Amino acid sequence: AGGGGGPAVRDGAPPPTTPERVLFPPTFSVSEIKNKQRRHFMFLRWKQQQRKEKLANKRKRRKEREALGDKAPPKAIPKTIENQRVYDETTVDPNDEEVAFDEATDEFAPYFNRQTVPKILITTSDRPRGRTVRFCEQLSTVIPNSHVYYRRGLALKRIIPQCIARDFTDLIVINEDRKIPNGLVLSHLPDGPTAHFRMSSVRLRKEIKRKGKEPTEHVPEVILNNFTTRLGHSVGRMLACLFPHDPQFIGRQVATFHNQRDYIFFRFHRYIFKSEKKVGIQELGPRFTLKLRSLQKGTFDSKFGEYEWIHKRREMDTSRRKFHL
Repeated sequence: AGGGGGPAVRDGAPPPTTPERVLFPPTFSVSEIKNKQRRHFMFLRWKQQQRKEKLANKRKRRKEREALGDKAPPKAIPKTIENQRVYDETTVDPNDEEVAFDEATDEFAPYFNRQTVPKILITTSDRPRGRTVRFCEQLSTVIPNSHVYYRRGLALKRIIPQCIARDFTDLIVINEDRKIPNGLVLSHLPDGPTAHFRMSSVRLRKEIKRKGKEPTEHVPEVILNNFTTRLGHSVGRMLACLFPHDPQFIGRQVATFHNQRDYIFFRFHRYIFKSEKKVGIQELGPRFTLKLRSLQKGTFDSKFGEYEWIHKRREMDTSRRKFHL
């Protein structure tokens, strides 16, 4: 007889044909196992069993739907953090007259009225390292009419008047920590506002698998996804102002800012129509993720600046389903 508490097996009897299945008592908890290695091993077996059961149930439901055909009930919408989002009272209604009036008179109105052409200055923190330098160079190939200048101990308060005098419409500052880009300051000139983002997941072109050829000089299309609140609307309009208003569709290039759970994912692609229904895309890079830290009125002023919005983690992040953009 076996010593593990299972059924006895006689000598010479054929082994059971059913696959081995982990059977846990109803009140069993893996955390009760004292041995760390054994606890980790049992946890992995339990997770594997859960995945198998989930896949089996999925196959069963699919067969039932195929058997019912047109009489099959509609598929249930899965619950996600995104679609269970807590309603925000500042969510923008496209037909709201007040929002339309604010957009017609805000700092970005001259761009959307085609009165100004974007001209961008990209700079860095003092004494940037190689990775930050390469990122700025690649970012300048994505944003048309952008120029890269490297700071050498010059304060931002002195840079901004020079930018205004040279007709720059926006200033981008890439900050770094331990040789890795970790922050982005975007200031709309000449009257602001200024947004401070935390930057993460930066990938240069050579680090992207199956990347396409170098981007061309054509003006890309811009896609802004899921900027629904008043704050998100302002940030989205601010990002749109970096690109000329009239894209050159012949280049087949598109820059995407996708907001999901207040994280702004940037991707740069080239697309091609393979047929009437199929489209192929190639990522050109670079890619990065932004998280808004603050939105400040006017141009950059760290001491006396008036802030429209500041992310206060302990006060604002009380619910995982509460988003601000």
